[in-house]
Amino acid sequence: MNPSDNLIEAQELSPLEVLRQYRAHDFTLSAFLAARVAQHPDKPALLFEGETWSYGELAARIARTAAWLSHDMHIRAGDRVGVLSANHPSTVVLMFALAQLGATLVPANPDYRLDEALYVFEHAQICGLICSPNTLDTAAAVVSQLGGDVWLRANEAGGHGQALTGESEADTELRAEAASTAMIIYTSGTTGFPKGAMHGQRGYVLTAEAFVGRMHLQPNERVMCVMPLFHINALMYSVGGALACGGCLVLVRRFSASSFWRLAAESGATEVNLVAAAGSILARRPREEFVPGHRISKMFIAPQTSEMVSAMRHEFHVARLIECYGMTEIPGVIANPFHGPHKLGTMGLISRHPDPDISPPQARIIGEDGKDVAAGDSGELLIRTPTLMQGYYRDTAQTDAAFRDGWFATGDLVRQDDDGYYVFVARKKDVIRRKGENVSGAELDRVFGEHPAVEEAAAIGVPAELGEEEILLAVQLRAGWEVGATELVDWARDRLAAHKLPRFVVKVDQIPHTPTHKPAKHRLKADACLLARATDVAG
Repeated sequence: MNPSDNLIEAQELSPLEVLRQYRAHDFTLSAFLAARVAQHPDKPALLFEGETWSYGELAARIARTAAWLSHDMHIRAGDRVGVLSANHPSTVVLMFALAQLGATLVPANPDYRLDEALYVFEHAQICGLICSPNTLDTAAAVVSQLGGDVWLRANEAGGHGQALTGESEADTELRAEAASTAMIIYTSGTTGFPKGAMHGQRGYVLTAEAFVGRMHLQPNERVMCVMPLFHINALMYSVGGALACGGCLVLVRRFSASSFWRLAAESGATEVNLVAAAGSILARRPREEFVPGHRISKMFIAPQTSEMVSAMRHEFHVARLIECYGMTEIPGVIANPFHGPHKLGTMGLISRHPDPDISPPQARIIGEDGKDVAAGDSGELLIRTPTLMQGYYRDTAQTDAAFRDGWFATGDLVRQDDDGYYVFVARKKDVIRRKGENVSGAELDRVFGEHPAVEEAAAIGVPAELGEEEILLAVQLRAGWEVGATELVDWARDRLAAHKLPRFVVKVDQIPHTPTHKPAKHRLKADACLLARATDVAG
């Protein structure tokens, strides 16, 4: 440990001390934010493209927007309003304004095509839609097809003017309850149509406050948000975490690897959350893009690779990289402890709320017989947590199917090591059955992704001549690099058991992704030409 770290830690407030700076609240978003505003109304709350809002200014904008929604747009408790936009302060304002009314935010990926956006917003039964100027055409088409009284506004100057500039000063009745649904986040839809995970206001606040504990966020924190605001990580960890500690949210429209370090240095950001793909991209970017004067000292990122960790710590001088585990349905459950030990390649330990009176998450690992597995064995991870979703919107069957006797079934196969750390094995639906053995597609993605010529890899199962499956590996090579299929498989022989080595290798221009930047393996499997183009390494 760097000697300066000891000084930093000695001056550090504990997570519980950070939260207890603020008055008690009722676990609604309005009361949660009001406690921060009362404590420091003039402190910076949000920074976006050179403009800074104080806590008092943020609260005032939320109040005006809530009045506009209530009096002009006739939003009532239980109504749902969609968002189709890159990151913008209006989404943060809208979330809190809707929550004040007991209404619900439904954010979607701004890169959605018409059919994708239409499915989400039609299923969510929205009564209004906020878009950015560059998504206006798609948003207008969605509203046209939805028909009825669904309204459309833009969040910046554009074809429909500015949406969130309501100037009504009329008092707005506070209709929020802790049990009110704050947001519906649609899952990536890797195995079918997306499902809308509903999260209540209490769950949001608990997750935000728990993130203060996971990352030991301090009152002077500047949390840089580059992940999209249709993602649970950005909405609950970045936005919620920044406000929970009384820090400042540094909001960025979109992740840009080339400008990341410059923006970090200019904004004074101290913490950032990233997906693994973004971390790997940064680790491989030209070093002249790095800005030594940045203040980022901690990152929340998973899964991690040794290459990523080495670059971040030794070249980019980020002291702590916290590896974790989460799902849209169960935010804030498992993470590596902030002060360690940090175990690369693990999900970590149960991550609880700083307040000891808040029940901690619970976990079980069960086998196919439904019973707890023996120590060290792998099985499906089940979770109970105060931050659990309320269910899938308008989908009782999928909600019921997601639970086992009151425990949420993650669909992930995991095991615990000798120290109790949870280790990810595979998605149940990402297991390839080959010659009587189960092979984790995620493991192959990770191993082949570490080859110096490989930008990204994705392994899928394809039908075998004699039943079960063979392994096909799709690889996206780094610009300017080349490697043969046989050479690539030979490289992995010392890293993988023989039955895990792919039989087929195919080079692709780009690995397709889900909206949360996971390999969209269902799209690879649906590509009938993929196997025909692949090299048969065994042949």
